[in-house]
Amino acid sequence: MTDADTAAPSEAFQPLGNEIRTRILTALLDDERGPRSRTFSELAETSGADTTAGFAYHLRQLTDHYLRETNDGYTLTDAGVRIARAIVSGAYTDSVDRDPVSIDDPCPFCDEDALVAAATDNTVTIDCQLCERTLLRLPFPPGGHRTHTDEMFPAALDRLYRHRVALMTDGSCPECGGASTATVGYARADSSSDSGDAVSHSDSRSDSTDKPAQLQLDCLGCGYTLNCPVTLAVLDHPAVISFYHEQDVDIRERPIWNVGREWRETILSDDPWCVRVSTEMVDEGLELLVGQDATVVSVSRF
Repeated sequence: MTDADTAAPSEAFQPLGNEIRTRILTALLDDERGPRSRTFSELAETSGADTTAGFAYHLRQLTDHYLRETNDGYTLTDAGVRIARAIVSGAYTDSVDRDPVSIDDPCPFCDEDALVAAATDNTVTIDCQLCERTLLRLPFPPGGHRTHTDEMFPAALDRLYRHRVALMTDGSCPECGGASTATVGYARADSSSDSGDAVSHSDSRSDSTDKPAQLQLDCLGCGYTLNCPVTLAVLDHPAVISFYHEQDVDIRERPIWNVGREWRETILSDDPWCVRVSTEMVDEGLELLVGQDATVVSVSRF
């Protein structure tokens, strides 16, 4: 049983349209970006308000939903922490473009070292300059662009989305914490060129002659969605980790845009759905049968 105290979106966001109020919220994040308490006088000094009466008015607009009054002064509510961090990170204010950066990994299609990562309006694309394929197109927050160097940001993008795929496949949304669903189906023809959260299926090769399979991950709470190859959902499976460990390979070091040319996806059935995900190293292979909800139903060596 859960209780929710809900405010209308128009009422919740209306108090934020003032620079003094946004200063109050960010002033309550300490140097470690955690919440802290400050007195009326301390907040008034950092807010830039012209008068005490004017500051008190702005403070009242934030209290209850974004702030709460304590014996030590004022501190942020959960909603206040989230808004303050969003302000500091530039999540809703910054649009970042990034010049192309070369990536060391080879293209999974042509095997040439011609991959580049670039960003437009916070969205990263990884393309092959030789075979002119787009491997993926994914949003990356402004804070990630601002705090990661050109050399490091592709690896940060990889870590972020490996975590997101694993979390959503396991049933939790990384955006809001809501319940998420995983559904295997046929890939949409435009899945590699979505402006939303879509991972191209180009990093794993399908033995199917027509449309390949795709895993769609959806949040039931906030509507966040992510599309990816079925292969990406099994990379953290113990059988996969163990298989590659025996070959002296750490599969976790393979980026999502090229997990290895040895991977194959084969649609065995679409009613009900069953996808054979396999990999082969030297003289031994591993096969995982994946059901419609991305559950691994069978593992075998060959």
